[in-house]
Formats: sequence, structure tokens, C-alpha cells
Amino acid sequence: MADLHIRINREKGGIAGQIASELRNSIRGGRLAPGTRLPATRDLAADLQVSRGVVVEAYEQLVAEGFLASRVGTGTHVTPRTPATPDLAPAPDRPPVPRPPAPARDVRRGSYYGHRPTSPDLAHFPRQRWLAAVRHVLTAVPSDALDYGDPGGVPELREELAGYLRRVRAADVRPENLVVVGGVAQGLSLVVHVLSRERGLRLAVEDPTSLGQVPLLRRAGARLVPVPVDEEGLDVRRLTGEAALVTPAHQFPTGVVLSPPRRAALVEWAHAGGRYVLEDDYDAEFRFDRDPVGCLQGLAPDRVVLSGSVSKALAPGLRLGWVAAPPELAEEVRRARGELDLGSPVVDQYALAHFLRTGGYDRHLRRMRREYRRRRDALVAALSEELPQVRVKGIEAGLHVYLELPDGWAERDVVRAARELGLSAEPVGPMRELAGPPAVVVGFARLPARQAPEVVHGLKVRMSGQMVDPG
Repeated sequence: MADLHIRINREKGGIAGQIASELRNSIRGGRLAPGTRLPATRDLAADLQVSRGVVVEAYEQLVAEGFLASRVGTGTHVTPRTPATPDLAPAPDRPPVPRPPAPARDVRRGSYYGHRPTSPDLAHFPRQRWLAAVRHVLTAVPSDALDYGDPGGVPELREELAGYLRRVRAADVRPENLVVVGGVAQGLSLVVHVLSRERGLRLAVEDPTSLGQVPLLRRAGARLVPVPVDEEGLDVRRLTGEAALVTPAHQFPTGVVLSPPRRAALVEWAHAGGRYVLEDDYDAEFRFDRDPVGCLQGLAPDRVVLSGSVSKALAPGLRLGWVAAPPELAEEVRRARGELDLGSPVVDQYALAHFLRTGGYDRHLRRMRREYRRRRDALVAALSEELPQVRVKGIEAGLHVYLELPDGWAERDVVRAARELGLSAEPVGPMRELAGPPAVVVGFARLPARQAPEVVHGLKVRMSGQMVDPG
């Protein structure tokens, strides 16, 4: 364990910031080498005669900045430093460019596994609080609760989710109308399967749309009908089919919000033809410039099926999500879930219910909302400074930015350059059926704010051969 030799001025205030600054300087100066294990927060707090919360705050700040990494069972360590790329050597006091692993790709099916532009920063997963929730469950729930349960989900979780969705997303939902599923993907698959059971379902989808959803929707029985998206969201005038799948709070990938007139028109379209609207509420909690718009389901609970999950708020690997549907459809989805795999893991459901009930979920969201806003702001500012030809589109929200490229730039070249710099990026071209300007989607959730200028400068260097004078 390292002897940190931290000096603090108690009269100055901002003790957590002073501790973070001392540690940051020690790492930059080489006194704390990569891999060095830091004292436990309780031990360091005792040494410095400060509260443990102050040390926790300092450690969390440095984890967010990329100087430290924290893992349950192994403690907190100084992060390894990545060698600089030949054409972008960092200054001695600047951090290395982040290099998360590139996503694995099944070329035959066009499917991605692992890190995506919409993936959260999993280093911030609240391990200790989640562990406390699991311990509570294993201590408190009766043994019979671990048996085969209701395929629609444990009642405690549905109760907590219903309250959360009413309070945070302005949903009109009751516990009996909720089905717990293994993420939004499974929820959409089940709903489409139910709606397609007797005949093929013509499903209107936004264009562009998530490439990963296309094969699962088709496998569930849908025939996809692309409908263009503009600055107001889905063009409702061009809708056709028996149902529509939308991302109204933050369209993927363009980042626009479905405008109030379009919302009203979409609800009218659904009511007029007895149609369903499938609402993918994938990242609505992360709105940075104002409170997020309420979900569409709250306007028409009899025609809108709301799907959501904890994949962006906590971790995709938890595979915990929900479907809120009108009563008869909810019962059919519940039955289909039971026929498919008998329901979601019970311990995790009880743990999420406890996390929601005790306020841990809300606290984590507030913390990550602040952090992701810093990271997005830093990336957008760096793009404005270094690459003014690239247009950042969409609202200030989510975990990705939509970048419209200047004439002459190829999506594949920008994606390749971004990935070389450690960014998660995808071309928009393959997400389209209809024509549109060249664009890429870039994730910012795992890019610490302090590294954004260097990474964007690296992108500028790599794309210098295609640069166009903005004047």
C-alpha cells in the first residue's frame, strides 16, 4: 500500500478537492506508479483525520477522470498508462488517449457485442450499493421466493417500477400492467411476437434506426417499413402499417425529440386505426439541458407500449427491463414470457426493487447525469474548436452524439479514426434505408472530460487529408 504524503489546508476548505489534487499531481509526477494500490478510504480518512465521505468523493472524482480504477475485492489502483500514438504524443502532464476495446463483430449478421456508442461507463457501476442490495435480499427474502416465480416479474419489483415510472417518466401504469423482461430487446421481441402471432405485422420504424434492432424485430415476425426522421422526429404523415416503433424522448441515432404536434398526431394515428405504438425509452433519464419530456405512454396508455431497462442507467449486463402495456396485451406478453424462459433471475429483481425503494437508483442517476453532462460538454466544445466543419445534431442528452459530416468525408474513415483513438463509433449509413447525409454516432460516456481535447485533436490530425476550409 502506498504512503501518499498528502498535505491539506483545513482553513482553505474543499478538502476533497485538495486530496484529489494531491493524488493527481503524484500520479502525473510519477511518484504513484501505474498499478499502485491506494489505501482503503476508511484508512486514509483515519490517517488524514477527515470523514470517510470526503475521501470517497476524492477517489470517485479521480476514477471519473481516469486516474484511478476501483474494483470490488482488489481495491483502488492507479490506472495503467497507454503508450501514445506516433502522431499524437501527449504532453508530460496530460493523460494518455483512452483505448477501450473495440466491439466484436459478427460480420455475417452485422451484429455487435460489447461496447457500443450507447454503452454507459461501467467503471461507475455502484458495486458496493448493489452488493448491499443483494445481501439484503439474501438475508430478508423467504426461501420460497427463490422458487419459480411469476413470469411477469416479482410483485415487489413491479410495484417499485410502477411508482418510479409514474414519478419520473409521467407514465400511466399499474403493477399488474408491467412485465419484467431481460432488457428492451427482449421486451420488443415479445410484444412483436404477440402482435404477429396470427398474421405478419407491418411495423413502421424510424429511419435511421438502431442496426441491432433490425434482426430481432424481423425474427419476431415483423415486416419493417422505414419512415423518415427529421428535426421534429418521426414524420407521422408518412406512417403505414399496424404498429410503429419510436424513440420519442431521444431518437436514436439522430438525437432529436418528437415534437408536441407529432406526438399528438402519432397518438391520433394509433387511436384511429386501433394500432399500437411501441415506445423505446432507452436513455430518457439522461437529459442535461432541462427535465426530460414525459413518456408517450402517459398520453395514451391504451395504445402505447412502453419499454425500458437499466442498461444505460446501471449496466447492460444486468439484463433487467420492463414492458408496460394495456391490460390484455400485458397479459399476453406475460404468458409469452413464461412460455419462452420462465422469467428473469429472482435475486436480481429483488435487488433492483430494494435499490429503487431505498433511493440508491435515484442517487446514482443524479451523479451520472452530472458526469455525463461534463463529458458531453467537453467533447462538443473540442469539436467546435478543432473540427467546426462537423455538425453536432440533436438535443443535450443520452450517451452519444450524432455528427453530421462535411461533403467529401467518408463515414468509414471517420469511424476508423475514432476507434483508433479509443472512441466507440458507428457509421449511420448502414442504419438507413432512405437516403441521408453522411454521419456517424460517437459515444462519450467513457471519455473523461479532460481527455476530450486531445482525442478530438487526434481525430483532426487523422482526417487532415479530407479537411475542408469552413470559410
